[in-house]
Amino acid sequence: MRPSRPAMLLLAGALVAASPATAAADPGRATGTARPCVASPPPRGGEAREALDIAQRVKTGQHLNSVLVRVTRDGKEVLTAGLGESMTGVPARPGMHFRAGSVAIVHMGIVLLQLVDEKKAGLDDPLSRWLPDAPHADEITLRMLGSSTSGLHDYVTDPEFLAALEAAPFRHWTPQELVAYPAAHPLRYEPGTGWSYSHANFVLLGAALEKISGTPLDKLLRQRVMGPLGLADTRNAFTPEIQPPVLHAFTKERGPYEESTFWNPSWTTAPGAVLTTHICDLARSAEAVGTGELLSPAAFRTQLDPGTVGLGGATKTCPATVCLKNTAAEHFGLGVLVMNDWILTNPSFSGYAAVQAYLPAERLAIAVATTKGNDTPDGNTAQTIMNGIAGALAPGHPAPGGH
Repeated sequence: MRPSRPAMLLLAGALVAASPATAAADPGRATGTARPCVASPPPRGGEAREALDIAQRVKTGQHLNSVLVRVTRDGKEVLTAGLGESMTGVPARPGMHFRAGSVAIVHMGIVLLQLVDEKKAGLDDPLSRWLPDAPHADEITLRMLGSSTSGLHDYVTDPEFLAALEAAPFRHWTPQELVAYPAAHPLRYEPGTGWSYSHANFVLLGAALEKISGTPLDKLLRQRVMGPLGLADTRNAFTPEIQPPVLHAFTKERGPYEESTFWNPSWTTAPGAVLTTHICDLARSAEAVGTGELLSPAAFRTQLDPGTVGLGGATKTCPATVCLKNTAAEHFGLGVLVMNDWILTNPSFSGYAAVQAYLPAERLAIAVATTKGNDTPDGNTAQTIMNGIAGALAPGHPAPGGH
């Protein structure tokens, strides 16, 4: 198994100064998924037709089992569609649920910034204030966890972890087991002086948020993010369960092409933040994250650049493929990617791929989820579709890249 770590690349300095957009007058936007998540009428032309044609071309060209896509502009639906099959003979429908992966990391970053605004914690508090027994707890701050500048190794690239995960994909992992892998290695750099993605940062951040708030992480995310945004179909699970209807996933990560829908996702992030969602909630999340809806203007600016611009790059202890250079045009914020005028995240693991992306300049949200066929190439295929739609619907703004 080779779980794909998020493409940790990076955004326009203009975004850092962007202000939250005003909510559009769409009755479905304020309540998120108060309405059923169903396909929009078949488009005859315009942006909806362009977006659907792009999704269909990539689905065919990359031999995907399924594509779910939703596009909104100014909070109003442009297109909602499902293409292909969840399983043989079972059509893929927009209301089907799939694993959200790093979307939870974005939500945790929002909660951290809210708690900081409420003076319950400081971004530069040492981790030892909340988790004294964590590795390098006196050296690493909450900001470093959220911005992935702690220097902790990523267990998802550790050969021993990968071997254990490949051998037993249904195994349940505890936070202690996961953090033990980076704890066994020296830091890649002095905390705060470099940048490298590590899943361990967000396992520890989830535990710290529970300590700061005195609330279990699943309830905390529901109270502060999913509830206010009306994300009724985005939820945590402490088991591999996915609420029906389910978008099934398949992969060749272990060699043979096999179903991976219910492989245990406990390794992906902190307990309480192992989310599933559907495409309408994913688009709503993109809108809210991209406008800073749940944050103060100052906190939103911090989310878009918590100090990562200029960090990264190869060192004697960290190769350029790990310590990626963060620039004003492309960088990691506090749990989010900021890339070529877009604010996004793009989870990809165990046969699932997805992306939620927002372009403030056009108030354009694009959400895509895909599942692999037997001949699908490597890479985040949802990102490929999103890039194509972005290029067609917002040609003046470079798409975020990707495979």
